[in-house]
Amino acid sequence: MALDGIVISNIVAEMKEKIQNGKISKLAQPESDELLITIKNGKEQHRLLISAGASLPLIYFTQKNKPSPMTAPNFCMLLRKHIGNGRIVAITQPGLERIIMLEIEHLDELGDRCRKLLIIELMGKHSNIIFCNSESIIIDSIKHVSAQMSSVREVLPGRPYFIPKTIEKADPLTITEAEFNNLVLKAPVPVGKAIYNNLTGISPLLAEEICYLASIDSALPTAALSMAEGIHLFHMFRQITEAVKTGRYTPNIIYKAGEPVEFSSLLLSSFKDLESQTFHSISEVLETYYASKNTITRIRQKSADLRRIVQTALERNRKKYDLQLKQLKDTNKREKYRIYGELINTYGYGLSGKETSLTAPDYYHDNQEIVIPLDETLSAQDNAKKYFERYNKLKRTYEALTDLIDETKSDIDHLESISASLDIALQEEDLAQIKEELMESGYMKRKHPGNKKIKSKSKPFHYLSSDGFHIYVGKNNYQNDDLTFNFSSANDWWFHAKGIPGSHVIVKSEGKELPDRVFEEAGQLAAYYSKGRENEKVEIDYTERRNVKKPSGGKPGFVIYHTNYSLVAAPKLLSEIKA
Repeated sequence: MALDGIVISNIVAEMKEKIQNGKISKLAQPESDELLITIKNGKEQHRLLISAGASLPLIYFTQKNKPSPMTAPNFCMLLRKHIGNGRIVAITQPGLERIIMLEIEHLDELGDRCRKLLIIELMGKHSNIIFCNSESIIIDSIKHVSAQMSSVREVLPGRPYFIPKTIEKADPLTITEAEFNNLVLKAPVPVGKAIYNNLTGISPLLAEEICYLASIDSALPTAALSMAEGIHLFHMFRQITEAVKTGRYTPNIIYKAGEPVEFSSLLLSSFKDLESQTFHSISEVLETYYASKNTITRIRQKSADLRRIVQTALERNRKKYDLQLKQLKDTNKREKYRIYGELINTYGYGLSGKETSLTAPDYYHDNQEIVIPLDETLSAQDNAKKYFERYNKLKRTYEALTDLIDETKSDIDHLESISASLDIALQEEDLAQIKEELMESGYMKRKHPGNKKIKSKSKPFHYLSSDGFHIYVGKNNYQNDDLTFNFSSANDWWFHAKGIPGSHVIVKSEGKELPDRVFEEAGQLAAYYSKGRENEKVEIDYTERRNVKKPSGGKPGFVIYHTNYSLVAAPKLLSEIKA
């Protein structure tokens, strides 16, 4: 993800279309480093959110409002005084810098027309919103930067504004092929790094895309490129810059397993194996991307305690399972002791009682001779008895361990299914049901033992197939049970990833025969909502719901079935129907 110069140029193009010549009607400062500006342009009203946050600098149009403090901060009051009711006459971006300049015309205290500059710098931890007069002298800024804080540039009232040039970079929109060759292709670094280190506004993400389009490994040293490869690289670079010059933007988000991983103003061919969604505007991209990211981050933070409980229990049970398997392996010699005892009883009649071994034919294995160790202090009968005792002890251990191993494996499978539920939880209501399951299963203690079961508003995912059939997906084991045994009918269809934790997927057949495409789409959902979602393909079992049974005493979400079909599906989502 990169709010680079090209994304900024896309934002500037959108701003020119929507608010150039518009009038500022409201100014608010919801956070210490944020501005929310409402602009009226003809009959339309637009709300522009600007954030100079060090960790998340942003600018985009939004429909949402944000509550403001009761008393406006000084910077907000200053802007209201000077440019409240001002008209935005120009919106510019110097080169492909991550800077947007708003030139605003307004009436001063004497009623004369004058102009001011609102400069938005979106440069990571150096981000700022700076207010200047027409001579580029700083009036104030949302963040003050003193000489002690920066040796490059002070951002304080009365200081001249200038763009800091800490690294000399070329403008991608004006660079010639000869300059590109000298600046980029002769840099003693990998190709990708040479591009984004020497050209303004080009992020590592876009440098990777340029290399991909040119069929060049971005990690390859520039010195390793042939002349033809260098020429091809420049032409691919020129394609990108021409798209920017002509405003041919395609705002999009790249998703991996349903989670947004990248965004750009240009299509990213290097991510062709992942899902890509295009949008009408870059503002939609930024708002959607960061809203999704924030939701996922917030839920992961809130689920951290539950994840830790599940992971601790999993690790403990896996260690126990490995130990039990090792102990079970040790019981494999029990049959040897039984055979020793029987052979001593059969052939030990001639022993005097002081022998250390007995050589006898083993009638269990083609009468091959074996040597049986003996305790010379015991009689033949006592030696046989000793071996039978060992056999019986190991037999009892084997039987007990077999049951314990089954129980431990069931606990591991249950915990892994809860872990899968945590992976797909999107709301706090989803976590409530998972928390209830952990308490019911004894992995968590209730704060108040007398409390009733937690009630949750969480509902299964609901999708509509291409052929109009309703598909439901359980978010956790309680929902899986409810979907399969309460919600669905006997002739509905049930889907589940084969042999791995995942959601129950129900297709409501309404008594109709399902088209092949419905089976494919339900299989894709079952693959996506399973622990195999990172795989290219997942094997899916499916059957009519009538064939799915709940075993006696089975844990939540666990079922058995003996009649089923199978298909292989790629994890993929459909369009969800919102409740």
